[in-house]
Amino acid sequence: MSEILSSAQMRGIEQQAIASGAVAGLELMERAGAGVVAQIATVFPDLPPSTALILCGPGNNGGDGFVIARLLHERGWDIDLHLLGDPARLPPDARSNYQRWAAIGPVTPWNDAKIEDLLDKMASGLVVDALFGTGLTRPMPPETARTWHGFATLLHRAQNARPQVVAVDIPSGLCSDSGRDFEGAFWADLTVSFHRAKWGHYLAPSGPPEGGAARCGLVVTVDIGLPQAPAPGSVQLVERPSSFLGKTMRAHKYGHGHALVLAGGAGKGGAARLAARAALRVGAGLVTVAASQPAIAEHAAQLTAIMLRALPDGYTLRGMLQDERLNALCLGPGLGAARAQDMVPAALWAKRATVLDADALTAFADDPAPYFAQLHDKVVLTPHLGEFRQLFPDLAARLAAPVSRGPAYSKIEAVRAAAARAGCVVLLKGPDTVIADPSGRAALHSATGANAAPWLATAGSGDVLAGLACGLMARGHSAFDAAANAAWLHAAAARAFGPGLIAEDLPEMLPQVFRELGL
Repeated sequence: MSEILSSAQMRGIEQQAIASGAVAGLELMERAGAGVVAQIATVFPDLPPSTALILCGPGNNGGDGFVIARLLHERGWDIDLHLLGDPARLPPDARSNYQRWAAIGPVTPWNDAKIEDLLDKMASGLVVDALFGTGLTRPMPPETARTWHGFATLLHRAQNARPQVVAVDIPSGLCSDSGRDFEGAFWADLTVSFHRAKWGHYLAPSGPPEGGAARCGLVVTVDIGLPQAPAPGSVQLVERPSSFLGKTMRAHKYGHGHALVLAGGAGKGGAARLAARAALRVGAGLVTVAASQPAIAEHAAQLTAIMLRALPDGYTLRGMLQDERLNALCLGPGLGAARAQDMVPAALWAKRATVLDADALTAFADDPAPYFAQLHDKVVLTPHLGEFRQLFPDLAARLAAPVSRGPAYSKIEAVRAAAARAGCVVLLKGPDTVIADPSGRAALHSATGANAAPWLATAGSGDVLAGLACGLMARGHSAFDAAANAAWLHAAAARAFGPGLIAEDLPEMLPQVFRELGL
């Protein structure tokens, strides 16, 4: 898993490296500009030198833009560079690179209307957004309003009838911590980040206007020579499973755990069966569905490899859990509120690896404090945003609050706070799934861009995710690793199937996903 950083973490790493004498700020700027130019050549290999419109801002992001202009000019590009702000007020390193560029080519003072007109007429070439980057903490200035409109117009033109847009570090106007649009944010085909990607590159705030992940295009990170040691409090980007998913030649079903999935009443069992099949497909040695007596016939008609037991109440569940071979539990999918209120305390009493989803979350929303008091470090909560809002209304309200200054409160901070409050792992589902544990350890799985899995927006897909996490915990994965790996497998299975996906298809795609992993 790759490390991704907040803007403050990135700033601290840069400042410490410069203060220690390990590298000069001017050298970092040169490396950053060279990295952008190298990525332009790599990502757009068929783009011949023509016109490059370079938009430079009043800070060090603008300094990177001057370096990019100079290096593109050396490669035969015709540079049209526009500066927002007074060159005399540029930071020292940016001013040095301004002077180097000014000795080569002109710098045009910012004229919003003129830039909009240029964007409207550009049918090819390159636009480089080096206005504000990760340092912006407020809405875009009014003088960029028409330029924003020009970007919006470009977005709706055919790829072969417009220039390619490259953002330096992050599209200007986006919060690099939360992915929120400060108002008037640009977008890019390619975003080149330095040292590490930032949280906002992968977070996808819900509702208009779309934020981070939808605005950044392809995100590429380039090394600029900063220390590679992990940053305290960084977030891991889940790009592949983080722990072993295969089985050895000597494997036996009893060596891979026994998952118990609790089901609801008659006619409500589909969600539990989806979770159970996912747990079995992900490698749990045995899986049992525990259902009310009236629902037994329904389940028996549809289950074969999955076992079945009648479970009338929580008292009986406590007795069942005297069998320590039942080492992972999944409660919530189709369970019903009344049955959840009876079963969840009994399940938590046993201190087993436990996934709580759906009704096992919302049944306690009226008074979550006693619920949180029963949770433990082997539990994973898997809410979507609506369920998260019921359990953690104050955190959800902060996420939804209008943004006037930054850095804006992020989903990562909200999930970390929720995990600390609940005392267990919390997985907040979405195209940007965030996982955190009570210690503050956090990971983000992004199903956006090239990794998008939009067909997961279908009934029952969350039940499958809960079953995947339960099955992995039955196999011995920690709560945090099981949650992160389940999120990755869930999206990978959806991509493997593609359009037309329904929840029943997800477990059936796991063998293909495992083969592609080389298992």
